[in-house]
Amino acid sequence: MLRTLVLSTLTAAGLACCGCASAGRAVGAAGWRTRAERSAYVETARYPETVGFCRSLAEASPLARYMTFGRSGEGRELPLLVLSGARAFTPAAARSSGRPLVLVQNCIHAGECDGKDACLALARDILITGTRAELLRRVNLLIIPIFNVDGHERFGPHNRINQLGPREMGWRTTAANLNLNRDYLKADAVEMRAWLRLWTDWQPDLFIDTHTTDGSDHQYDLLYAATTDALTAAPVARWTQDFLPAVVSALEADGHLVLPYGEPRDRRDPTQGIAADAAFLPRFSTGYGAICNRPSILIEAHALKPYERRVQATYAMLVRCLEALSRSPETLRAAVREADEQTRRTRGAGDDGRVPLRTTLTDESVPLLYRGVEAVIRHSDITGSEIIAYSDRPADVPSRLFNKTRIDAAVVPPAAYLIPPPWREVIERLEWHGIGFFRLKRAEQLQIESYRFEDVTFPSRPYEGRFPANYVTVPTRETREFVAGTVVVPLNQARARVAVHLLEPEAPDSLIAWGFFNAIFEQKEYAEVYALEPIAQRMLEDDPLLREEFEQKLRTDPAFAADPGARLRFFYQRSPYWDQRQNVYPVARLMDEMVLQRIGK
Repeated sequence: MLRTLVLSTLTAAGLACCGCASAGRAVGAAGWRTRAERSAYVETARYPETVGFCRSLAEASPLARYMTFGRSGEGRELPLLVLSGARAFTPAAARSSGRPLVLVQNCIHAGECDGKDACLALARDILITGTRAELLRRVNLLIIPIFNVDGHERFGPHNRINQLGPREMGWRTTAANLNLNRDYLKADAVEMRAWLRLWTDWQPDLFIDTHTTDGSDHQYDLLYAATTDALTAAPVARWTQDFLPAVVSALEADGHLVLPYGEPRDRRDPTQGIAADAAFLPRFSTGYGAICNRPSILIEAHALKPYERRVQATYAMLVRCLEALSRSPETLRAAVREADEQTRRTRGAGDDGRVPLRTTLTDESVPLLYRGVEAVIRHSDITGSEIIAYSDRPADVPSRLFNKTRIDAAVVPPAAYLIPPPWREVIERLEWHGIGFFRLKRAEQLQIESYRFEDVTFPSRPYEGRFPANYVTVPTRETREFVAGTVVVPLNQARARVAVHLLEPEAPDSLIAWGFFNAIFEQKEYAEVYALEPIAQRMLEDDPLLREEFEQKLRTDPAFAADPGARLRFFYQRSPYWDQRQNVYPVARLMDEMVLQRIGK
């Protein structure tokens, strides 16, 4: 029988998880049961009830503090619940406590509310019932129950067509229709700007982001990922690779089926391999944490499992992560410290002296017994094509997991970047990301590296509210004049990799790639034919090589030959009247460390 998304399945029994009857059954005082538990996981709490639950927890326990970290576009407060056995309720107190700080974020996609309900139950079991009290003995915990609060309150039964419950839930994007999990570097959303202040102030040691999957059907309760490729500093990558196997083994011992986050390379034939989502860009939470030298774990509960089972699986993953961390908290803090120190020393570069900008999956793989479900391929009169429909019958098939990455683009980092003062939006983002900089006290003429751009194009439709630029970069070396007030960003700092990803044009989430510098691609001065044509005639007469180039282009490019404007533009671009700053990157790379020290005095 083909699986259907019917409400009657919402109350199906979930798997037992690490004693996580505490996540949904007898918990002591009935008043501390969550909306999800009271409704047998048919419902999830709205924003006011969620905030009220968090406030009540903080009022009931001296080990918790409720606070907010900003406001949404529609004016709602962004909630934060701080749990600390050391009663370290400020960033300074948390850092001096000697305990690792874990940030668990929920509802960045507000319809994916499994993590919210899991965290409410977990906080209660730590603070009120005491069944998980041991988790707070060696760890401090920050919980964002709902990040996308406006999207959460766009509440309704039709928000997640691919998801099995709860009955109603929130919407994927903010009130400004921005996807927060594409916004970590460009920070267009007011919610993300508030989050970056929280991230910079508290400086968590471990970041966990909870989601619900889209994609194919299978037997797994939960998928997970963590960035351990070249985008991650080596000490953090090693810690993560040592940490996750114990967590996964504990979940499997509890009876959960878990798999690295990814998708079959061919949904019709999973024997062709599973492509792990192992190369996360910094626009995503997991990729952003990586370039900040912080282990970042993605939890993806399986959307087609009953809601109770998804909440329990997420709860179990959080418990197992905190248990594993509590066994050796000093190793996490040491890895983060080493990564920050290494980044300051190397300007974020790896062993080869380059900062990786982009990675991609390779064809390397390891054997995997894939726990899928039987699928039916049938013709659809609606689509006019073959479509896949999943059944409830398990189907274990031999496959392979493709989870190895290679560096696709990298750059030798400069000693510093220089940003002219007019680019205020860019400079603001340096501040939001906690990147240190100073300003030139006087004008300077400096030898620098930079880029000019060729073959510049733009999409016909916006993406995340912007028109990202596509281009070919051409490195340049030149002497430039920099005015007093120019921003200088030295890279001998812990956020060096963030700065590189913001400012290097080859980085896929650089600010120029996102469209922050689009004005440089515009032509602002124009030549009338009556003025330019005589100049072009003289240029041909005075320069035989130019005449040869022009005549060859006429012979080989029919479109050019037939376009009077293009023919004139050929000469305009080679004349002294052409704008020499068009298509030239305003941001410069200062390579000389001695010069940096001089201008910084």
